[in-house]
Amino acid sequence: MNTWLKVSHRPRSGGMVGSLLLAGVLLAGCGGEDTTTGFVDVPGSDPVPIVINSPAQIAQVSADDYDDNVNGLITGATLKRWKDDWINERPAGITGKLVILQVSEGPGGAEYLGSSGLNVFTYLSPSSEWTQTRSNGVINTQSMVPEGAAMDALLKKYNIDPINDMIVVAMGNGSAGNAMGQGRIWYALRYWGVEAKNLAILNGGNQWLVTDSMTAGDFMATADSAPENGIATVKSLASDNTALQATFADLLSVLPGSDSNVLDDGVFIWDARGMNQYSAGEKLELGQSGCATAYCDPAGGFDYMTTFQNSGSRQGHPWGTLQLQFTRMLDSTKGYAYKPKAELAAYLNGETDASGLGMVDATYQLVGAGNAYQDGDTIYTYCETTFRAMITGVTSAVILGKPTRFYDGAMVEWHSLSYLQDATGNYILPMDSPWRTDVKSFFRPADDISKVAQRQIDDPYAPNANAIIKADKAYKTGSSSTGGGSAGGGGLPSNPCGG
Repeated sequence: MNTWLKVSHRPRSGGMVGSLLLAGVLLAGCGGEDTTTGFVDVPGSDPVPIVINSPAQIAQVSADDYDDNVNGLITGATLKRWKDDWINERPAGITGKLVILQVSEGPGGAEYLGSSGLNVFTYLSPSSEWTQTRSNGVINTQSMVPEGAAMDALLKKYNIDPINDMIVVAMGNGSAGNAMGQGRIWYALRYWGVEAKNLAILNGGNQWLVTDSMTAGDFMATADSAPENGIATVKSLASDNTALQATFADLLSVLPGSDSNVLDDGVFIWDARGMNQYSAGEKLELGQSGCATAYCDPAGGFDYMTTFQNSGSRQGHPWGTLQLQFTRMLDSTKGYAYKPKAELAAYLNGETDASGLGMVDATYQLVGAGNAYQDGDTIYTYCETTFRAMITGVTSAVILGKPTRFYDGAMVEWHSLSYLQDATGNYILPMDSPWRTDVKSFFRPADDISKVAQRQIDDPYAPNANAIIKADKAYKTGSSSTGGGSAGGGGLPSNPCGG
């Protein structure tokens, strides 16, 4: 269905002001809406129908005490118990190996989580293996979820049986960046259909685990060598969890008509970046550029383009987004472990912490308790390349059990889809492209276009932005995909994924 959409954006210093009528905006629905089921081949059984899961069905709720979890977010105490006696201690429903994928090497004396060399294995697996530059049909974007062949290559490399093994993703050296990397690996596996019972995130880095719940004897100096002999494929996974990924078209379809915090629209959009990027340099938050209070005005002479990343054409945020930086979810004194569940739930409710930090809206004011997430909302979370947003998304989808979608293209993509010039002097998108995101954003454009990178636009008039999801569905079922069709396309539903 073609829809006429009137769009405009709020005047700002340095921003573009105006309104535009965009004709024929055909927005693709969410990745989980395709009603085509198909079948997968499972070794030793008849073909199994694919179950297409919604964000609510993909989410899982953590126990209040993380020690009680046997998947999702687990503790060092749980992993130690497993490592020490895997055959007798492995969780119900798990009949295979324990495979630990460690994002980085830990510090001296705690380099790698120990393995048995028999049924417990630890491999070094940097998060860069688990992302890929891909095209959604409109634009080519970095750091996307890997395609099916790349995922199968990873299953082969680490000899992972995703149906029977338990996969634990560990940081190694505890850091914010490695916590992001953990999330990217979890996301790729979950997106491709690995069941929640087979997948866990280890809470905290090795430097904390070695004193909190383990000893030096639980670690080894070198990782196991990747065996490169796996035979499993994502084509055998009977869950379609592609609804975890939101395209920019999905995000466009759920944004409000102005840059305001709407509580009854069924969606909650979470910007995981710092206030400096959310506000395009109009405000800073505690610790940014010397800001000593929760939220403050930047010092005189502050260059707002220092908030730009990846040579973007603009900086700011989509309409209706609330901001709370990803670092608030982690405890840096505990190897960047996730904070207790109750504290994370309080953030999502709009409450503030001891530093006065909490969810902030487009007025740069705290929204207050009860004015953030609403029961039944589907959460859309993003950052610049959906690395920081892995932490906010794990918080909502793995710990708090809220329906969550990751805008995988993120602001590196969103800020490129503009009627603005790049360094060549050409406009990135034409004025009449239906895929312009600048028309539903607060932003400040680059004041020096020589710093704006040229982006690969594949089709500014593409009928949808679902090429990645369609290709991934086709890979799993063995069918063909032209990358041009729509998975549940149509008009502009208020919340295409429900709650």
